[in-house]
Amino acid sequence: MCARKVFKNDRRIHFIDEMRGFAIILMVAFHTFYTAGYLFDAEWGRFLFQFFVPVEPFFAGMFIFISGISCRLSHSNIKRGLLLLVVAVLITVLLSIFMPDEIIIFGILHFLAVSILIFALIRPILDRIHPVLGLFICSALLLITWWVPNYQGGFIGIKGLITWQIPETVKQPWLYPLGLGDMVSSDYFPILPWIFCFLGGSFFGVWAARRQLPNWMNKQRIPLLSKTGRYSLIIYILHQPVIYAVCYSVKKIILLVNE
Repeated sequence: MCARKVFKNDRRIHFIDEMRGFAIILMVAFHTFYTAGYLFDAEWGRFLFQFFVPVEPFFAGMFIFISGISCRLSHSNIKRGLLLLVVAVLITVLLSIFMPDEIIIFGILHFLAVSILIFALIRPILDRIHPVLGLFICSALLLITWWVPNYQGGFIGIKGLITWQIPETVKQPWLYPLGLGDMVSSDYFPILPWIFCFLGGSFFGVWAARRQLPNWMNKQRIPLLSKTGRYSLIIYILHQPVIYAVCYSVKKIILLVNE
């Protein structure tokens, strides 16, 4: 019994956990800067938030890519997707009641829930595609659809090379989750283009599921990152209320000290 347990632990791909942990730490830090800067008027928060805005898609993309990998290692993606969707909708409802100015209509949790369900539904098709070809197709589609959301320009193609402007008649509010239309959301990860980052991770996950990744990925190097990665969903759900509570407490203490 003990030998079997050790074997299972040894087979865990710690590198994936560590990269997920690294990504979630960066996302928590980014949201801390936003909360401190724009909700509590801290100049240093605004400065750091704006400083890291250009790289935010990279660590968010890393988190999404790894989530795609995890789909290949899960035994119940339908259940995972539905549970995550319930959590995402609950967060939207709570924010609409207590913090309407910071409401999240289709944030990263909504996106991940929908993506997991999409993966579960089309998995038979994806399984027929070679991982290398799948990664190539997803990379190309990610590049082509990167500018689809209105905040990116609202067009399809490669900027500076060939583009097709999406007609305004297509940009309807009910298509907001897809990347079309305008609504107010403090966190927004539309299906286009991010679904291709997620599906790219699912193709990479084929090698993870087959245990065909390099052996060095199985070794734990940074225990803190590995453990953080394993609890990334819980951390993501709880981090914003904790950040808000800490910032609120610090501001109150400063006000009391200055009186």
